[in-house]
Parts: sequence; C-alpha cells; structure tokens
Amino acid sequence: MNDSTSTPESSAPSNFIQQIIREDLKNQKNEGRVLTRFPPEPNGYLHIGHAKSICINFGTARDFSGLCNLRFDDTNPEKEDMEYVDSIKESIRWLGFDWEDREYYASNYFDQLYDFAVELIKKDKAYVCSLSQEQAREYRGTLTAPGRNSPDRNRSVEENLDLFARMKAGEFDDGAYTLRAKIDMASPNMNMRDPVLYRIRRLHHHQTGDKWCIYPMYDYTHCISDALENITHSLCTLEFEDHRPLYDWVLDELDGVAHPQQIEFARLNINYTVMSKRKLKQLVDEKLVTGWDDPRMPTLDGMRRRGYTPASIRNFCEMVGVTKSNSVVDVGMLEHSLRDDLDKTSPRAMCVLRPLKVVIENVPEGHKEEMTLPRHPKDESMGERKISFTRTIYIDHNDFEEVPPPGFKRLIAGGEVRLRGCYVIKCEEVIKDAEGNIQELRCSYDVATLGAKPEGRKVKGVIHWVPADESIDVEVRLYDRLFSHEAPDSAEGDYRDFINPESLMVLRGCKAEPSLVNAVAEERFQFEREGYFCADKIDSAPQQPVFNLTVGLRDTWARKQG
Repeated sequence: MNDSTSTPESSAPSNFIQQIIREDLKNQKNEGRVLTRFPPEPNGYLHIGHAKSICINFGTARDFSGLCNLRFDDTNPEKEDMEYVDSIKESIRWLGFDWEDREYYASNYFDQLYDFAVELIKKDKAYVCSLSQEQAREYRGTLTAPGRNSPDRNRSVEENLDLFARMKAGEFDDGAYTLRAKIDMASPNMNMRDPVLYRIRRLHHHQTGDKWCIYPMYDYTHCISDALENITHSLCTLEFEDHRPLYDWVLDELDGVAHPQQIEFARLNINYTVMSKRKLKQLVDEKLVTGWDDPRMPTLDGMRRRGYTPASIRNFCEMVGVTKSNSVVDVGMLEHSLRDDLDKTSPRAMCVLRPLKVVIENVPEGHKEEMTLPRHPKDESMGERKISFTRTIYIDHNDFEEVPPPGFKRLIAGGEVRLRGCYVIKCEEVIKDAEGNIQELRCSYDVATLGAKPEGRKVKGVIHWVPADESIDVEVRLYDRLFSHEAPDSAEGDYRDFINPESLMVLRGCKAEPSLVNAVAEERFQFEREGYFCADKIDSAPQQPVFNLTVGLRDTWARKQG
C-alpha cells in the first residue's frame, strides 16, 4: 500500500470493504467516523498473514481519514507473554504503520466485561454451568444433531449471580464452573449453542497480575472491546463469519453499548508456507528452526532478518487484494514484489561465493589498477565504488568449466570471458592437485578491451570477480523455502515431514569486494549475478558482516504472468 491518502469520493478502484464504508459515509452512519482496529492475540509473533490484516485495517482507516487502534486481545494468559507484545508493536511500526496513543488491551476492560456478564445473568441470558469440558462437548451435539440443554440451564437468576460472584472470588477449583450464554442449543450454528463466556483459570496475567482467577472468552471479549472503543468497522478474516451472529447477539443484549459492523475478508494463504501460529511455535519449540526470527520463517521478524522490505510486503498485500473468497497465493508473487522493490533500492556489489583463484600472468606483480563501477546501474544518486584490478583475483568456481556443457557462456579452457566492469581474460592453463581437483587458473588479459568491444572480438560471457589482496572474507547464508511441499498443511503426513533439508546452506570463506566491509545490519545489496542479500541484523559485527540470501535474481512468477 502506498502512503498517499485518498478520500471517500476517490474514483480509484475500491474493494468491497471500501464500498461498504463509502455507502456508510454517504448515509452519515457513525456520524461520518471511520475507526478500525488491529486486534492481535499476544501468543506468538506476527506473520505475513497478519501483514494483510494490518494493511487492511490501518490502510482502510488512512484512506478514509479515520483512525486505527492497536488492541491486544489478551484473554488467555496461559499462552501470552510480554515478549510477544513487544515484538508485535515493533513489527507493526517496521511495516510502516502507527497507532499513535491508541494502544489498548482487552484486559483494560476486565471490570466492565464482568459487569456486562452480570447484566446478562440478570436478564436471564447467561447461567453458571457445572458440566466438565468433556460433558459440555457431549451435550453440544454435532453438525447434524442438535445439542441438549445443560442440567444447570434453568438455575435461578439469584443462584447464578451468587455462583458467578463466588467464581470471581476464587472459591472454586479451575474448571469447576463456566458462565455460558443462554441462546439456543438447537441452533444450526454451533457457535450459538450456549457458548462459554467465562472460565476459571488461576493464571498470572502479564497486564493484570493475579487480580483475576476468571477470564472471559475471546468471542465475548472481542465484540464488547470493539463497542467500548467505538469501533465503526470491525474487519476480520473469514473464519469469524460464523461467529458474527454471536458478536451481534452479545451487543444486542447489552444496554447502551455501540454496535460496530463486523465485515469479513479472505485470509492470506501462500503455498509452500505454514500460517498456523500454533505450528510456527511448534517449529520454534522443537528447535526445527533457530527461533521466531529465523529467516526461513514467514514471521515478519524472520522476513525482516532475511532482507524483506516493508514496502515489498505492503505492495504484495495490495497485489493480493481484498476478497470474500479464500484462495492460495503463489509465493512467487511475494518474491516478485520483493525483487521489484530491491531492484530499485539496492546498491550493487560483487561477492564470490565459491572462490577460484585466478592468476593473470601478463599483469606485473604489485600492479593495481583502480576500476570505477556504479553502485546502481539506473540510479546515479547512489554514487560509485572502486575496485582494484590486480595480478591475482577470485572468480566463482561455477563460472569455469574445463569441459563445458551445451550453452555454457562463461570461462572455459582456452576460452575468453569479460570481467564485470573490467578487461577480457583468456584461460591459458588449469592447475590441479594430485586428486585432479582444480586449484587455480592461469590466464592472460587483453589491455585493449577495457570498456571496449574490439572489431571481430565476440565475448559472450560476463562474470563477477574480486581482487585477491583486497577482498574480504564473509559468511553467506543461502536460504530456500522452508517446506518442499506446495501444501505442507494439507498433504498426507505431518507437516514437519516436508521441511526442506536444503533450506539453509552456510558458505564460509566467501570473497567480497572491499566496499562491503562497512555493511551495517539490515543493509541490502544485489550481489551481481547471484541475488539480493542482506547483512544479518543479529550476527553481523563491525567490519565482519554476515549476509543472508534474501531472494534470487530469477523471477519465474513474472514470466508466467507474461
């Protein structure tokens, strides 16, 4: 999403959410206000799926000159932690959005939520139930069979008020009672079959400490939190569509509260990716990845560490669009958006990942000739960089073949190739060890070929290189997709069975041009002919950068679209 602001009267194409809001504004609904919210549960790190919701909620508010709140739906202290709260805030800011002073927690409303529950009891719309979890599941029925009323459903209002107060006071063991809404055990919507509103859980809460031993359920809390904040449009993903009747029921039964409009959109699904926060946590807990910020993870922290830009993620979310139909997006679209942004913003550099020593025999010992190369081929404002042409250089092992395959356009025995931004060299001799492994090449160069194409000379290949004496040793981490299966979640077997064993390859002793010695954490480059790389934000040290492969140069998705 771009950072420009459009008005409700904009003639630009709009999605169905914007169409609803335009109609609301036309009819002066909500007094012309637009107030949305992004409501993460602080039980894990945000991932690329959350980025779509962030862009929709914050972007919709921005487009209509409204506001967007950040609210943590923190109703389950068993799985929540301040680590997650802090990471969520950092990720949203990194993505380019700001909630200003509107940071809220569902736990801010625990007193009011309790009072509203008392109101429902007094209206005979809620009751205290003693069924265990297993019994309640049995009484609930199935998709084809109605549920049965709890034996406690007809308790008197007075008895329910007394039991609920004693639940709050901590008189009962965990799980002994729940508070349930009294709706309809025969409803075809399972969410309306007397859902639980409160349960007893003696847990320390990261915001309220040990004040409470009863905690409200998400569905009950969420709609009331929206109402208390005067949210106008509660935007959420399609899995909450079946929960909307309960959302509306709770607010309709309470006196004097606002009634936001819940609108559902399709969640983001990407192939070769797992989006379940529970499964991502499992990968972390079982040490199948190095952490939530592992560059192979679809978390925003992981993507940031790998080298993704906020603009590329926002643009991707805009490309995906806002629809009511679930679908699976090709991960190639995400990579296309990334390449498109990196191509424009990344300075160029040369790094030899698999060094092969080359001695240019007609270059004198100690000779040093300074070459000037642009830092970006299309953006002169990025300036230039200097690289010394010397007698000994490094090229990549993959750029030489003694017996070349068909179509090979790089250096071969007796053949010529151009060094990027430099001279044409010719391979005169191949030096091998006792086992026949290539150790170095002896070459010559043509002094007349600097920046020129002599008549009759056709050199098809151009390869990258670095001077041996001035190059720096760097560690490079080559990342690939974490899963080898297109649909690891729905494939037969455990999703962990499809972890790609080649998703990380660490190369040490790579040779980089000297300008890269000053690379700072999260600085991005295009390593010419290799791909886009980012200096690792954790493991890079001053003058000792570690580079992560962000994405390769080939854009197969864009070619498919063409």
